[in-house]
This record gives sequence, C-alpha cells and structure tokens, in this order.
Amino acid sequence: MSKYDDASWHYGGDFPEGLPEKNGATHTGMFLNWCIQNDLISDQLKEDSAEEIEKLKQREITGAEFVMDSCDGKFSEYDLNDLGNSFAKDYYADDTDFGNRFSSFADDYVNLFDTKAEENDYEYETFYHIEDTYENYDLMKQVIDYRFEEWKEYVGS
Repeated sequence: MSKYDDASWHYGGDFPEGLPEKNGATHTGMFLNWCIQNDLISDQLKEDSAEEIEKLKQREITGAEFVMDSCDGKFSEYDLNDLGNSFAKDYYADDTDFGNRFSSFADDYVNLFDTKAEENDYEYETFYHIEDTYENYDLMKQVIDYRFEEWKEYVGS
C-alpha cells in the first residue's frame, strides 16, 4: 500500500506543543475533502465511510476530522479511485514532474495561507497552526480546482 500521508508523521515529530493531533491532518483533510466532493474516492471508502462522507458533504465535520476518525489519520491509495490516485501521485506527492513544473499541493497550501496571513497582517507560527475551517477549505478548494484543470491538460485528458 502506498501511503500519501499520515497524521502521525506530523504530530509524532516536531509538532508544536498545545495543538491537537488533528492539526497534523488539516492539510490532508482539505485535499481528501476535495477528492470526496469531486468523486475521486474509492468504492471501498464510499462503502466503509458512507455516513461520515455524508456528514462531510453537509459540512457537519471537516476534512481533518474525517481523516482522523474515518481513516485513522492515514491517507493512502486505497482511499482514491484510479483518477484520484493519478492526480494525487502527481500533485499531492512531493517532488514530481508536475509539481516541479506547476506546483505541489504542499507548496500551494503554504503559499496560499502565508499570503492570507500576510494580507491580514499576521503570520502562522507553523504549518500546523492553519485553522481547520470551511473558510480555509473554500480558499484551498479554488487552488486545487485550478491545479486539477492544469493537471488534466498536463496528462492530456
């Protein structure tokens, strides 16, 4: 199994004191939420987490809560369908040809929220301090939408 991310990789290391472990999944949750909203998830995830997916679609839970509660903090190729995996392998994964030519998810995430913070005259203490909110998801969603369109051109679909 190829794992794209695991919240424990984040909160198990240089994680800021006082933050909930869920903050290690905020970025992953935003990406997986986008995949769910765009029907890029596997039939297995749909089956295993139908109730939670509906709560996510109704904005009753966030993507990070979904990742922590429904995916045990992990995000892997088993969570996505073929199209979702193709996109994630080029965009979510680090150091890919697509990411180097256009941008990677992590770079987009950091750049977006650094710009937002700068515009509002503050600075995030760390990557993990970015709030797990639907306001932030809606900002990131626009970026992922744009990258997905770029990616489809890049792969020629």
